[in-house]
Amino acid sequence: VQLQASGGGLVQAGGSLRLSCVASGFIFSVGTLGWYRQAPGKQRDLVATVTTSGITTIADAVKGRFTISRNGSANMAYLQMDSLKVEDTANYFCYAYYRRRDYWGQGTLVTVSS
Repeated sequence: VQLQASGGGLVQAGGSLRLSCVASGFIFSVGTLGWYRQAPGKQRDLVATVTTSGITTIADAVKGRFTISRNGSANMAYLQMDSLKVEDTANYFCYAYYRRRDYWGQGTLVTVSS
């Protein structure tokens, strides 16, 4: 079982990035995929999640700027991040909820410069 996140990088404030999360090794479709983020010295917080039926949860801090999507029951999800702010700088972790367990991928670093 593996969660592979990609797409992080350095971008100027106001710019965009797109993160991808690929979940592999799961026998069935992963019920929920998404991202959490953790800035230095802070707790890990929800960014966005999406279920196989397309139901999304978006954190208030990114609502209207970030969009999460998924190809139906495919174990891949995407986070389109627009109008990035310096405060969006964090390590973004791919997340999956599968058969009553939480799974985490390695983080991908997003750095937004002013």
